[in-house]
Amino acid sequence: MTSDRDLHASARAALERGRAHLLSRQHPAGYWKAELETNVTMDAEDLLMREFLGIRTEEETALAANWVRQQQQPDGGFANFHGGPSNLSTTIEAYAALRLAGDPADAEHMKRARECALGLGGIENSRVFTRIWLALFGEWSWLDLPALPPEVILLPAWFPLNIYDFACWARQTIVPLTVVAAHRPSRPLPFSLSELRTGMPRAPRTLSRWGRRFQRLDRALHAYERHPLRPLRGLAMKLATEWIIRRQESDGCWGGIQPPWVYSLLALHLLGYPMDHPVMARGLAGLERFLIVEGDLRRLEACQSPVWDTALAMVALRDAGVAPEHPAMARGADWLLREEIRVPGDWAVRRPRLEPSGWAFEFDNDNYPDIDDTAEVILALRAAQAGDPEAHAAAIRRATAWTEGMQCRDGGFAAFDADNTRALCRELPFCDFGEVIDPPSADVTAHVLETLALEGRTQTPAAQRALAWLLKAQEPRGSWFGRWGANHLYGTGAAVPALVAAGLPPGHPAIAHAIRWLVRVQNDDGGFGEDLRSYDKGGEPGLGASTPSQTAWALLALLAAGERGAPTQRAVAWLAGAQRADGDWDEPHFTGTGFPGDFYIRYHLYRLSFPLMALGRFVASEPARS
Repeated sequence: MTSDRDLHASARAALERGRAHLLSRQHPAGYWKAELETNVTMDAEDLLMREFLGIRTEEETALAANWVRQQQQPDGGFANFHGGPSNLSTTIEAYAALRLAGDPADAEHMKRARECALGLGGIENSRVFTRIWLALFGEWSWLDLPALPPEVILLPAWFPLNIYDFACWARQTIVPLTVVAAHRPSRPLPFSLSELRTGMPRAPRTLSRWGRRFQRLDRALHAYERHPLRPLRGLAMKLATEWIIRRQESDGCWGGIQPPWVYSLLALHLLGYPMDHPVMARGLAGLERFLIVEGDLRRLEACQSPVWDTALAMVALRDAGVAPEHPAMARGADWLLREEIRVPGDWAVRRPRLEPSGWAFEFDNDNYPDIDDTAEVILALRAAQAGDPEAHAAAIRRATAWTEGMQCRDGGFAAFDADNTRALCRELPFCDFGEVIDPPSADVTAHVLETLALEGRTQTPAAQRALAWLLKAQEPRGSWFGRWGANHLYGTGAAVPALVAAGLPPGHPAIAHAIRWLVRVQNDDGGFGEDLRSYDKGGEPGLGASTPSQTAWALLALLAAGERGAPTQRAVAWLAGAQRADGDWDEPHFTGTGFPGDFYIRYHLYRLSFPLMALGRFVASEPARS
């Protein structure tokens, strides 16, 4: 058995290797950025969009198809995360992309994909987004899609189901889609996808009372779509167009994420904007920055995470013993200071008197700063010394005030908006593509609470309400649900350190309950892991193959609670033993979450930043040895 001295030595050695590796990955401009990997729908939809716009090239198609083929599973389908089950909609979109690339329907890999798609229910049971793509090419009827009239843009912000009742990612997608749906375009492909139909009717959904009401409303809206009021439709299209154009960012994106970007380009194209129009040209050019080309492979990032990666890297380096005045920390802080958002965005609809501040996740997304990134950036800035101390201090003050001002009525914190909790939005027939509202979550609330505590604001009303919210959000098993990371390990790894930072003693019942749960779910190898199916009914929270990031999350909670026994030692030993010689770790698993149950993310820097935080805090907690 490894002695305490040997474990400490191996942890310190792993920390030093990891610290050197992370420092080596800083961009000369001061930020850190690693790949944000998702699934092949990004690449399939990129090719379909280019086909619809008439700009698809054979070279980009061939490279993207190589990547898509590489992701095919043994059963012929395509999954939404590493090791996950084949997903119907992802498989259909991948199949369509490969047909665009010239793969014949009778090729062996295409037969297997087709059999998988049919076995999962075929086109008839795919998600709304997939059937919209099919409708664009005449492979599905617009009449058989949920109605989505552009007149929704006319609803005032106080009216139920107005666009601001939807989460920012949903509203950015819905508005351009209303324009697309109003045109009902159909541009046939050079092939048919009818072989992906089962010929059976769509499986009925289990609907709530409101769901049944909205189905009746959908039928009424379809009737209206046949004969819309022309003045009203004209006004709606005008306002929707203006809304879309106003929200294009300086790099050409919309929200820094793929769905609204793609649908905005389609909408403007259908409105008659030519490819060389500045808005269209910027939008298409901006996509190039999101492309990763490696040899004969081409893939598209759904989003980019430089602000988040930079903040986490700086906190990790702080925990790894890097001094605030270190040049890497100073460069990181200066870059972050330049990224502060000082203009109001959609969040100001609910908080109009709040002074703008905050940080977005991406390089360019001034309309949508988020609370989670802002809390983490404040921690990162506190860990560093910037070149301009006054600007540094002023930014922290503004960001802290903005964050507190974004608190929801119930005391929790959401990612992008305050009080974006109208659950009725989920009941609409259109909304089957993932979460469409942005309610408070345990992980974001925990990050804000920890930040407020380290800013000396534990006794403020905002912090006390957040503390009460977080205690109430604890699951009966002792864990916390992870909205933006997988899953209960992420939520618990955020909540326990926050509660301790806010002044709860390690022996508090909530903390003790969480630690008992962590000990129960620890793997035999000493690590921790949680399969993404824990978001679904059949999954088990806290169980899965050990991964570096998830082991680190559990270890952060154990260390914050003062746990120094066998569970902590085994987790440290696993992390140190799993490290590569270059100081990095391998982590093929997806441990980030976009939409629970629907869309997942593999952050390529998680496997490095979080283990360094955990190992650094372990090493710092050990008594000095002679």
